[in-house]
Amino acid sequence: MKNPFLTILALALFIQCSDKNQEKAEVEETVPSATKLKLDDYKLVQLTTDLSQLSDNEKKMIPILIEAAKIMDELFWYEAYGDKDALFADNNDQATQDFIRINYGPWDRLNDNQPFLDGIVAKPEGANYYPTDMTKEEFEAADLEGKTSLYNFIRRDESGALITVAFKDQFAEEVTKTAELLRQAAELAENEGLKTYLTLRADAILTDEYQPSDMAWMDMKTNGIDIIIGPIETYEDKLYNYKAAHEAYVLIKDKSWSKRLSKYKDFLPELQEGLPVADEYKAETPGANADLNAYDVVYYAGDCNAGSKTIAINLPNDEEVQLAKGSRRLQLKNTMQAKFEHILMPIADVLVHEDQRKHITFDAFFGNTMFHEVAHGLGIKNTLNGKGTVRNALKEHYSALEEGKADILGLYMITQLHAKGEIEGALEDYYVTFMAGIFRSVRFGAASAHGKANMIRFNFFNEYEAFTKDEETQRYRVDFVKMKEAMDALSEKILTLQGNGDYDGVAKLVAVQGIIGETLQAELDRLAEQNIPVDIMFEQGAEVLGLE
Repeated sequence: MKNPFLTILALALFIQCSDKNQEKAEVEETVPSATKLKLDDYKLVQLTTDLSQLSDNEKKMIPILIEAAKIMDELFWYEAYGDKDALFADNNDQATQDFIRINYGPWDRLNDNQPFLDGIVAKPEGANYYPTDMTKEEFEAADLEGKTSLYNFIRRDESGALITVAFKDQFAEEVTKTAELLRQAAELAENEGLKTYLTLRADAILTDEYQPSDMAWMDMKTNGIDIIIGPIETYEDKLYNYKAAHEAYVLIKDKSWSKRLSKYKDFLPELQEGLPVADEYKAETPGANADLNAYDVVYYAGDCNAGSKTIAINLPNDEEVQLAKGSRRLQLKNTMQAKFEHILMPIADVLVHEDQRKHITFDAFFGNTMFHEVAHGLGIKNTLNGKGTVRNALKEHYSALEEGKADILGLYMITQLHAKGEIEGALEDYYVTFMAGIFRSVRFGAASAHGKANMIRFNFFNEYEAFTKDEETQRYRVDFVKMKEAMDALSEKILTLQGNGDYDGVAKLVAVQGIIGETLQAELDRLAEQNIPVDIMFEQGAEVLGLE
């Protein structure tokens, strides 16, 4: 006869094991699969630089500036998603939380903002800047002062009517702390231009009045460290492209490389005159005080750290400042080097024909990226037919077209300057590296303005047969003559659309050519099979720099 106690014990153990297995199964069901959490899309790199060139005061400034940058990270979280604490509380698996942090929310930025968590709806086009139940018709009909401002949210009052809430009011506690940190850094600054900028930027953070600090930032010439901080780019607002997103970069100037680049700003007026478009579309004069420098980044925060990482900057965006002072173009050299080594070179091995692979060089990659930023200053900022600024006339399509303009006019500038003997290296290096760069950037997806711009360019160049695929090797070669023809044709098209403020024309271009067709998708699938990273993520901070 069986011992009844042992029978009961065995049954209890069975039930306990069954419960644990059920709990494990339930946990596994709540954790997205590896195909959804594409952490392998990102290569981890350390953000470091040589700090020996800095003074003791400059070294003391960097941790303070990083603390200010961290606050921008929190503000961007609110703009991009909302309550991040609740999101993390509901998803406590480490891999899930890591992927949420990379994307600043539950939507995969490298996969057209598709949700990667169960139960998550599509990302609102207006992110968290507008009420999710607001329609475009309601917004456009609203008699609401300042509704298109860069620096406010659209919310509802108790009666349900639309109202504006200024950033300085929504983030009162955070901007007060940020201003305090910037003033602490200003006290340590030995460079007078940097001291003035930090002081004015502290005022701007508190008032949402950024033009004086933008002017001061343009006047800085000899500072060794820098910070870009505040609400700046409008990519996150895909509803209208009106609202700016908070971000920060802490930067160390590479003085050697900066010296090499300084001469190119002097060619801007001449290059503007030679643009391949009718005279009225190039009537504005680029600012004569444009500045071009190379930097190493030691901290990214907020918008610039979300999904694909910025490798070059063209600021300020204020058209009045641009016309008065020009722009500063900052090349982020250490980040650029990481993307070249870990992403572009592996892509070239897979997709570029062996007899042209020698033309893939870091100098060409750096040059293409640099002149992309310089080219933002070419063309015109205001429409020719009274529709206001190009930015406002093209609304949500502005960013994609502007990035496309900068890409193609950057190549135009290289072509012109090479003919004048002002650029080193073979022109073929820039063209082939440019083609490989299209495959790199198009992987950012349609959720990115840069990704969409690359889709348009790939499809346009493909129609012109600017590059062709060798059927035997399944790799691409550039046709240098046809590539120049395509470059001129696309330059003219984009500049004309911008000058006319042709919203419908741009919408058609994006709809027809801003897509990944079968040919391009097949190549992207080949890259995915090789496990080539799409972008990078950072190990960064004062501790990484040895400053804690």
